[in-house]
Amino acid sequence: MTVIDIHCHTAGIGAGDSGCFISPKLRRSWKYPIYLKSFGVTNTELEREGDCLVLRRLSERLAASSRVQAAVVLAMDGVVDSRGILDRERTEMYIPNDFLARECRQHPNLLFGASVNPLRPDALERLDAAAAAGAVLVKWLPSIQGTDPADRRLVPYYRRLAELGLPLLTHTGLEESFTRADNTLADPARLRLPLEEGVTVIAAHCATSGRSHGEENLARLLPLFAEFPSLYADISALTQVNRLGHLPRVLQHREIHGRLLYGTDMPLPATGLTSPWFHLFRLGPVEARRLAAIGNPWDQDVELKLALGMPEEILFRTARVLKIDQHQKHS
Repeated sequence: MTVIDIHCHTAGIGAGDSGCFISPKLRRSWKYPIYLKSFGVTNTELEREGDCLVLRRLSERLAASSRVQAAVVLAMDGVVDSRGILDRERTEMYIPNDFLARECRQHPNLLFGASVNPLRPDALERLDAAAAAGAVLVKWLPSIQGTDPADRRLVPYYRRLAELGLPLLTHTGLEESFTRADNTLADPARLRLPLEEGVTVIAAHCATSGRSHGEENLARLLPLFAEFPSLYADISALTQVNRLGHLPRVLQHREIHGRLLYGTDMPLPATGLTSPWFHLFRLGPVEARRLAAIGNPWDQDVELKLALGMPEEILFRTARVLKIDQHQKHS
């Protein structure tokens, strides 16, 4: 059966007329060279070969995995101003849909995950275009993009998502990868509105970090699973050093095992943030050494999560939720 990583990132600096950009502030951040290295590229290479190089390297590394066959690569729409126009000053990273859709078509193991800020005046048309271009889901980062999932102005957007059959993968919990974030917008309780409108919602990182209104975000997410059969959560990033114990904590809730989807938050596993040695207490030295010797980041991620108690069936659920034909991209 096909194993799909539902949560994989790319990046770009605008090389090769990609339309991507990274803000000067983020490029000055200590995180920027780490991200470049984790993608397996240098600034010089990007300027010479174009941002498509990131996708090529990602595809090649994924093709070398023995455990994961495909990954959903996520676009990133930006912040928009009061007129609904892209606000470059407040946008830290931008990856346009048309660039990503075109590049994913070049790589059979990469699936196109679109991103459309719902506050754009032509948001519905952009959703239609993304679906026509082969998008398998739509990704939001509310705390970065400045969107409130509970805003009733978004009801037409949610209804279009439901009509198109496009799931909404949206960040829940603290956001720590950018230089600024409004984490009040990542409160999982705000997802009630899209769920009520019939959208398949995937809570990224299973809301395992942070608190909202004095309550842990995971505790605010859990009751929604019982109420809405169309709610899922991904387990990406849950083995990072800043999230130690998060995966076992989620897995304690056996009632949601059937709603968990496999994801990595790649390239973060390639930065060393998910080293098995961070889990030495749970794994023991022999198992930690075995896992640390696995070179491919996807293979190591799968094996580490299995060792920490992830049921194997979680690996195979994404293809069904996204309605991906098992032979569609991998025959």
